[in-house]
Amino acid sequence: MQRKYLIISFYFLISVVSAQDFTRQDSLRGKLTSLRTCYDVTFYELFIIIDEKDKSIDSSYNIIHFTVKSNFKILQIDLAYNMEIQKIEFEDVQLDFERDFDAVYIYFPRQINVNEKHKIKIYYNGKPREAVNPPWDGGFSWKEDVNKNTWITVSCQGLGASIWWPCKDHQSDEPDSMSITCVARYPLKILSNGNIRKDTSEWNQSLNAMVNKTEWFVSYPINNYNVSLYIGDYSHFSDIYISEADTLLLDYYVLSDNVIKAQSHFKQVKPMLSCFESYFGKYPFWKDGYAIIETPYLGMEHQSAIAYGNNFLPGYYGNIGYIDSLNFDFIIVHESGHEWWGNSITTNDIADMWVHEGFCTYSEALYVECLYGYQAMLSYVNNQKNHVRNDRPILGAYHVNHQGSTDMYSKGSLMLHTLRTVINNDSIWFSIIKGLNTNYKNQTIDGETVIKYINQNTFRDFSMFFIQYLQYKDIPKFQYKFEKQGKHQTLLYRWDAIDGFDMPLLINTGLEDFWIHPQTVWKEIDLGVFDPINFIIRDDLFFIDIKKM
Repeated sequence: MQRKYLIISFYFLISVVSAQDFTRQDSLRGKLTSLRTCYDVTFYELFIIIDEKDKSIDSSYNIIHFTVKSNFKILQIDLAYNMEIQKIEFEDVQLDFERDFDAVYIYFPRQINVNEKHKIKIYYNGKPREAVNPPWDGGFSWKEDVNKNTWITVSCQGLGASIWWPCKDHQSDEPDSMSITCVARYPLKILSNGNIRKDTSEWNQSLNAMVNKTEWFVSYPINNYNVSLYIGDYSHFSDIYISEADTLLLDYYVLSDNVIKAQSHFKQVKPMLSCFESYFGKYPFWKDGYAIIETPYLGMEHQSAIAYGNNFLPGYYGNIGYIDSLNFDFIIVHESGHEWWGNSITTNDIADMWVHEGFCTYSEALYVECLYGYQAMLSYVNNQKNHVRNDRPILGAYHVNHQGSTDMYSKGSLMLHTLRTVINNDSIWFSIIKGLNTNYKNQTIDGETVIKYINQNTFRDFSMFFIQYLQYKDIPKFQYKFEKQGKHQTLLYRWDAIDGFDMPLLINTGLEDFWIHPQTVWKEIDLGVFDPINFIIRDDLFFIDIKKM
């Protein structure tokens, strides 16, 4: 389903300057040309045969159902160049096609007219890319568990689903729903997104073996990179979460040896869901359920089928310093937060991934505030400062499949924490957080849509705030000095930041916090009689640099 989204003329969001050179291949992957906007995907019908012995995909196909948005005779789909397309069918006719890197141009025998509904069937096979360092440098992971059983998973965020199945590989177009049917050698269990519809065993000619054939169905819009497969010696147990008299099914799939520890460890899921629902609204994929599936890599936010590989430990692989010495599983909380931020609300362009990762990382802080209190949240979010490098902007370059710095996680969270302080009204702030999820549930949007929504609901203009934190690698620096005039202390201060940056700041001279309003020009304020040693800048509420002159 090609989601509706707003195009707002925020000049700063379309004037991003990147020092990186991009190639034609980058543009083919990232740009919405007329060959892609001419059709809207409504349903994917993926059938895939996995051969773990050859590390290959055999005799598979995808049927793309679409609605025509503008007249065309040529359209573009995407499939990695190392994967082979055997043929493409349309109305029982084989279509001509040609390849340009990972782009596939399909030629139709007649003009296809606006509002028509059609489907094409792409037959393909090949050896998909192997993951190098999943999930960050993803692909297929062909592994064995401790009992030497085959264990296969796939992760493809950033790379795109076209590394393993043919599709319109752009975040802006999600199908309304999708079926995923997978075949793998018996007795391997096959898991995917959504709900299982059919599970049978049969002889397969391609693999020359008995196989399991499992069909899964996703009943909501889903982004291509969230579609995944998990194949292995899985055991299943379940639970339920009740919200407002409605029951959500919780499914857990772990390797057979890990059931007992998982049953204990996953008890933290229900309190977490309760916290997230209080902030963001109802779990967005209720009919498809919530699932956690064990993987040989750390984790990934696959919609309704969360990849989990944190070894049933607190923190980040057992490092609780990463989560400010608290006692919860970072991967469960972070990847579950993505069900709202990234899976339900998805950005049209990967350049705006700060929306996914910044809000999701901030959801960790809200989870801490919910379960441990406000002061614990302050400590947690300030601990995130240790993970920020300020190496490059967190806003990527548009139309070339390019995301910004990994600072989009912690820096994005700290930016939102700062914004909450500046708004200075938690009622408004939390209504914004929930309102975004209400208004844009199961939609794709632009980052600027989020900014416009915040501006509209605060009756303020935060354009310069977002320019500074998104487009520049450096955070604003508060410069100040004191001058004594008689017994009084005069504070001279300013922002070292982009022109027009005027974020207010909280300070304290020993009694209570109060606001000052620095700009990029020097200002001064008489602070009266006090000892400068008692001067405090509330940098626990802001993400800023400070320099005393």
